[in-house]
Parts: sequence; structure tokens; C-alpha cells
Amino acid sequence: MRDPVSGFDYPEAWVKKCPSPDLLSLVKEGLAVLTSSGTVLRRGYTTGTTAAAACKAAILSLSGNVTSVLIHLPCDLAVTVPVIGSGGKASCKKYAGDYSGDVTAGCEFIADAVPLPEGIQFVPGDGIGRFSRDTPRFHKGEPAINPAPLECILASIQGAMEQEKLSGIRVRLHIPHGAAIARKTLNPRVGVEGGLSVLGTTGLVEPWDDHLEESMRERVAASSNAVLTTGRTGLRYARLLYPNRDILLVGGKIKEALDAARGDVILFGLPALILRYINPDILDGTGYATVEEFAVSPAFHRTMQINLEAFRKEHPQVTVVLLNRDGAIIGESP
Repeated sequence: MRDPVSGFDYPEAWVKKCPSPDLLSLVKEGLAVLTSSGTVLRRGYTTGTTAAAACKAAILSLSGNVTSVLIHLPCDLAVTVPVIGSGGKASCKKYAGDYSGDVTAGCEFIADAVPLPEGIQFVPGDGIGRFSRDTPRFHKGEPAINPAPLECILASIQGAMEQEKLSGIRVRLHIPHGAAIARKTLNPRVGVEGGLSVLGTTGLVEPWDDHLEESMRERVAASSNAVLTTGRTGLRYARLLYPNRDILLVGGKIKEALDAARGDVILFGLPALILRYINPDILDGTGYATVEEFAVSPAFHRTMQINLEAFRKEHPQVTVVLLNRDGAIIGESP
């Protein structure tokens, strides 16, 4: 059985331990993950998916009450999301699945829709964070909405317009308690102020961090040729670059994964998590707040190579390979 989101092939022994065929159906659909104990853990929905659902529901509610909407996720799955919509206004509460550490769980997204003569106007409102400084991908003052969820939101708006036979719409989205909740997230550290970020590369929240440490360790320990990836971008490109190796998603648990690994290992992914793991003080004295910002500076390449060389001497069995978001390799252990 294969996970349609991550592409991981679940061992048959894990499948046999699962006590409920109904739960396995969620795994097959990509809405849950299976652990080595047979336990099934539900994936949640990202802020991007929640926002898209609220916006779509607001438009559909112009012609009647709405209790759910179908959202096509960035990972190519389609999910039915519960909403409450009436008279051009809709609410959707963020579902965290079995990720108990999600501080945005239950957060309410509210959208208002008003017909226009033509075109689409999407207006991010209160509770949605904005960048407090320029970054390589965003300008100061822009709403903190990443490309994949923005595309999902706009596609959902377009789909709802077609259903309602509308030629134009203005949708305003806001998060009533977004600013307060955002203070519990990493937003203040990455230069996002005033609210939550709207995120979601796949549209689904993984329960990895709090629930799958044991399973992740087992997966890594069982492999003799592991490529450890820190995120979805690394996962996707690792499969293309290393087709004959075991590609394993470890997220931020790099130390736990390396401790469990045996043989030669490749640590692969975007630079931020990996370089901060290799050297927690790598940004000291650079004048930059994040690795992403530092990565476009002239001093980055030399600093990166120095740290990769030092890490290689301490961990000769680990090859570190860093890439950018386009999949191009920007650094590798000597």
C-alpha cells in the first residue's frame, strides 16, 4: 500500500497490524498515515486549505446555505472540507488531524463574497500576517501567503464563480484571532507580523513531529542507503536524483535520524533546517535573520562550504547535499 502524498510504500507487516479496514481506507486516500505499530494517524488541513474552503463557501453561499466544499489540494488530492456558509459569508475552522502540537488547530477563517461586474479581487484582511521586511521571495508589506496555497485559493474562487455563473467577485478573507495565535508560531522570528501565515505545500498537515518519531527511527535504522530529507521539496527531488536509495522524510528531527542511521547517509534538502542544525550560530554577525535571506548574499556560498567541510570532518559517513527550491544543487560535502 502506497501513501499517495509522500509516495512511501507501507510494509505489509504494518498493514496487517492495523485493527480497522476503515482506517486503512483513510491511509489509501492520503488522509492519514500508518505507523509501524498499525496505528493510523489522521492528517489535518493547512491554513491554505482552510482559507480556500472559506473563500469557496462564501461564494457558493450567495445562492443558499453551504455545509461543505470540495477543495483540490496542491498535492492533487480532492477533499471535502466542512464549512458554515450563508448569504455570502462563510466560516471554516482549521482541522489539525492527529497533530496535537498544531497551535492553529480550531482557528476560524472567515470570508465575505460580493459579486462584481467582472474579474477576481482577493483581499487578505485582518489576522493574516504581512512581511515586516523584504525577503528573497516577498516584499515588505505583502501578505504572508505562499504560492501553492495562493494558487489553491484562487482556483477555489474560480471554481465557485463558475458554479454560480458569476463573471466577477470580491472575496475578503480574515482570521479573527490570527494576530494572537501567530505569536505562538515562528512568525515573529521570520519577519511576519500581525497575523498567521497562509501555508501548505501539499494542503495537508503531517502528524510527523509529535507522533512518528518511533516510526521514523525504525525506517531510518532499517535502511542501509538512506537519503534523509527535511521537507517536501527535498523529498520530491531526492526521488529523481537517487532512484536506487531509500528516501526518508525526517523533518526537523535531523539528530534523531542521524543517530538511528547506519552506513553512509545523505542528508538532503533546502539549506535552512540543515545549516541551522550543522551550526546553530551560522547567522551570527551576518546581519540576516533567516538562512533564506542569507542565501542570496555574496558571503553565503563560502560560509556554507566552511560549515559543510567542518561537519564532514566530524561525521565522515554523512554527505550533506543542499538544493534550492528549483531543485538545483547549491552545496555538497567535499
